[in-house]
Amino acid sequence: MTLGPPLKLLDSLAIVLVAVAVAAIAPMPAAAQAPWPARPIHIVVPYAPGGYTDIYTRLIASELAGTLNQPVLVENKAGASGNIGSEFVAKAAPDGYTLLMGGLTTHAISVSLYKTLPFDPVRDFTPVAPGVWAGAVLLTHPDTKLANVNDLVALARSKPGELAFGSAGIGTPSHLNIEALMARTGVRMNYLPYKGESDALLAIVRGDLVLASLSVATALPQIRAGKVRPIAVASAARSPALPDVPTLSETYPGLGAGSWIALFGPPGLPADIVQRLNREVDRIMRSPEMTARLAASDLTYTSMTPAEFADFQKAEIVKWGALVRSAGIKVD
Repeated sequence: MTLGPPLKLLDSLAIVLVAVAVAAIAPMPAAAQAPWPARPIHIVVPYAPGGYTDIYTRLIASELAGTLNQPVLVENKAGASGNIGSEFVAKAAPDGYTLLMGGLTTHAISVSLYKTLPFDPVRDFTPVAPGVWAGAVLLTHPDTKLANVNDLVALARSKPGELAFGSAGIGTPSHLNIEALMARTGVRMNYLPYKGESDALLAIVRGDLVLASLSVATALPQIRAGKVRPIAVASAARSPALPDVPTLSETYPGLGAGSWIALFGPPGLPADIVQRLNREVDRIMRSPEMTARLAASDLTYTSMTPAEFADFQKAEIVKWGALVRSAGIKVD
């Protein structure tokens, strides 16, 4: 007569119980984690609402939401020429839920303009996808009677230090275009930085400024309404939307450049998330609807992989750093 199960059976039961216990305390495999995105995504715009950066970020966000099946929310964190919003994203978790619509100012110019920055534009971000390229336009109020850049320079020379000009912020291409013009001609005007293009545009419409330098896309409605007068475009060629307005370089060779915006993530953003976002943004920007809208606003788009865009960004840092140094522009 046996008093219990055989020893071999007891050993087998013990092994099974140990295996169950180990499985219970072991971490879940990565494959079992919720796939990205599993909750709302936030895209930070480091400028005030109303400019082309804000407008096109919202258009892209709306399309992404439909594709990713999650809300994509746009948050404006304006200030310090885009540095406040950029720093916020640089310090965010690299989980794909906090992104930045940065641009030429935040990710190529400011590093040469400021003595210190709260972030490194290369080390502290992951390039994801290019957005749009925008030309700039120099605007005056119709009451000034200024017809071209030479008229502006003559007026500024007759009133040294008395005239005011504005743009969307210190270190924006629009700001630097005027600084370069003043360096070339020797005239001086007072600079008034605004938190966004819409604020600067309102100031020139009111007549608070003699000159504003803004993206063509932002200024076009007011130009067409006759509330502001374009006297030059700052780009390599004349604007298709403003074919009768000369480029700044036609009067002063070598002056004038446009801008760009692009999607960035925090450092260490996983490659699979980067690649998916790049594909989705590229699809959105290439769509017939977006292509038509870009053309109507005098904007363009160029497709790039994340690696290609990273190389482009580094080249822009070198290019604009040379301009900042040659113009002697510094911000404390």
